Amino acid sequence: MYAGKRVILASQSPRRKQLLEQAGIPFEVMVSEAAETFPPEMPIAEVPVHIARQKANAVSSSFGKDDVIIAADTIVLLDKEIIGKPTDRQDAINILSRLSGRIHEVITGVVIRFNGTEDAFSQTTEVHFKPLTPEQIVYYVDHYQPFDKAGAYAIQEWIGAVGIDRINGCFYNVMGLPISQVAERLSRL
Repeated sequence: MYAGKRVILASQSPRRKQLLEQAGIPFEVMVSEAAETFPPEMPIAEVPVHIARQKANAVSSSFGKDDVIIAADTIVLLDKEIIGKPTDRQDAINILSRLSGRIHEVITGVVIRFNGTEDAFSQTTEVHFKPLTPEQIVYYVDHYQPFDKAGAYAIQEWIGAVGIDRINGCFYNVMGLPISQVAERLSRL
């Protein structure tokens, strides 16, 4: 399916790596050192694609036009505010307390570059958290240490099993990569 194409993932995310492996897509990893910033006036829905584009830009010069570059960024959105990665344990507890009993959105932006073209898109998934007790939140933070995750959680971990009662949209998007959409777009190259 991808014969003759070198696929580069511009991400150090173990979840994105896992999803590409699960989809049977051979790839190499090149960690992007992009700043991951965006203009304050940028519409929130455009932010993840903008940051994914920065990641793709950061690694593009190391590869040829026949190589496929995949870059992605995921944001958590609550009350029209981007909820980033927690700064420490207390911040993770505070973030999960805010998400508890609420609905939020997870938006992943993806940029795929090949042969001088760019395919940029985003996917949104609505996540419904059940009300969590303070003890559940502390347990999750202390046992899973979600400090490298936007929104301070990973849906595939304990908290997803006990704290999320439903989602509207792609489960894998919440993990950080809408893999079925990525695979479909790669098949068109």
